[in-house]
Amino acid sequence: MGKGCQNQGMDSPTAMKLSFEAAVERPLSVVFQTPDGAWEGHDYKVEVITSRQGLDDFDVVMDFRELEAVMDRILGPLQGRLLSELGLAGPLELARKLADELASHVPAPAHLSEVALTDGRGRRLAVRAK
Repeated sequence: MGKGCQNQGMDSPTAMKLSFEAAVERPLSVVFQTPDGAWEGHDYKVEVITSRQGLDDFDVVMDFRELEAVMDRILGPLQGRLLSELGLAGPLELARKLADELASHVPAPAHLSEVALTDGRGRRLAVRAK
């Protein structure tokens, strides 16, 4: 560390008051029908953001290997599917469904903050947890 810098560690009162976020991304390709009846296929980047006050004993928000595995299990059956076959009207309903399914897999004290879908043109749709 540089001169005059001290590692305060996560046990310090200052560090415990800080809120931390961390994100995991996975690809997803789906097809849906637009309100005007046209069919659209999108290759999305699904981003899941978790957050918590302070960090755990390993200085992380949570073990993301577990979250990545859950995302792979949830997203796998959706790959290449028509959203209407899944009872979903479009990307917003998909993002809400993913948020609902993923929230229970984030161990306390961390919590799900956001699920976002970003298409290949950089358009982003996000659902924030309550």
